[in-house]
Amino acid sequence: MGKKIEAAGTKIERTKEYALEDAVKLVKELTYVKFDETVDMALNLGIDPKKSDQMVRGTVVLPHGTGKKVRVLVFAKGEKEREATEAGADYVGAEDLVEKIRKGWLDFDSAVATPDIMGLVGKLGKILGPRGLMPNPKLGTVTFDVGKAVKEIKAGKVEYKTEKGGIVHVPIGKVSFNETSLVANAKIVVDSILKAKPGTSKGRYLRKITVSSTMGPGIKIDIGKLTAK
Repeated sequence: MGKKIEAAGTKIERTKEYALEDAVKLVKELTYVKFDETVDMALNLGIDPKKSDQMVRGTVVLPHGTGKKVRVLVFAKGEKEREATEAGADYVGAEDLVEKIRKGWLDFDSAVATPDIMGLVGKLGKILGPRGLMPNPKLGTVTFDVGKAVKEIKAGKVEYKTEKGGIVHVPIGKVSFNETSLVANAKIVVDSILKAKPGTSKGRYLRKITVSSTMGPGIKIDIGKLTAK
């Protein structure tokens, strides 16, 4: 794979900042593996991730989805259990699911819970928390409107959170997506990140944006052109 990565890298200008549309086109052209790679957007933000009031975190529903089949688990009882099932949840339950997870089962990608059952779900904090699977009211995954939550996640709702160095990584689709869909998803992500700017953040907020496929090289985006649109 080393030679293929090197060959792909020679087709881009490392110091050049590309228009989003051109960068997405290059990402698709430079793929060289047999599987359908995820296209990732990395945003370097002008924040101090060590300060809690500058943490950038949120969710965004990609208009064209992620291209990934998401397995959704819902902690609910009674009428809300039926609502979650009808909305397409893959697993629904309460005490039975808690016990199953305690024994090591984690075959799901996202979890939703109704507020009244969080006392029970909270016991799984040490298991679900480190894996980013713990339901969170700020992310819309602790709610009585479980039907809406499940449908949004299935439709392409993604979470993002600042990592070390003030970087946010967000998937924007698959290499198999057409260019228009990838560009639309990318613009929605940038818009969401801009709206999430902390009030205490000073100076330039969007410092660098790159897009890349799972195995491909990073391609720099011209932020000025992107935000001007």
